Amino acid sequence: MATNITQLTPAQREFRAAMANLSAGVNIVTTDGPHGRAGITVSAVCSVTDAPPTMLVCVNRSSRSHDILQSNERVCINVLGPEHQDVALAFAGGVPAKERFSVSGDKWDHSVAAVPVLKGSAASIVGRITGSATRGSHSVLFVEVDRVIVGEDSGGLVYFQRRFHPINTPLSA
Repeated sequence: MATNITQLTPAQREFRAAMANLSAGVNIVTTDGPHGRAGITVSAVCSVTDAPPTMLVCVNRSSRSHDILQSNERVCINVLGPEHQDVALAFAGGVPAKERFSVSGDKWDHSVAAVPVLKGSAASIVGRITGSATRGSHSVLFVEVDRVIVGEDSGGLVYFQRRFHPINTPLSA
């Protein structure tokens, strides 16, 4: 259950205000498997190491997708481009969890990696969760990478000051 903003301590409110000024790439982490299909918009994603290639993803434990991601173990980290703001909003809770994939139409490829891969994403990183740690309200999931699909250089999507912002790549001269 989310904490009511009025119940936050002054330190928590200050921390949240500071984090609103930390630009973060926008991603949708997806899974499919014996425990169901799920996806969630996540900004807390980063690389850990390239030997072996490993990413980390932070997911709120109260999210419906949390347990499904962990139970299926196989995920795709879809790095969003500027044209994916509508999909990011849907997977951030703007659409009920069970309807997210159908609302976003034919944007998902289920044949590439046995997990939903967003067509036209800046990158899709497929792997398996090989470890996790719990800190407060979130789990930190370590994902060892099996496959990387790099999209066209169309730019990126970042979250800054509680809003999405497109990052457009200039054309080569």
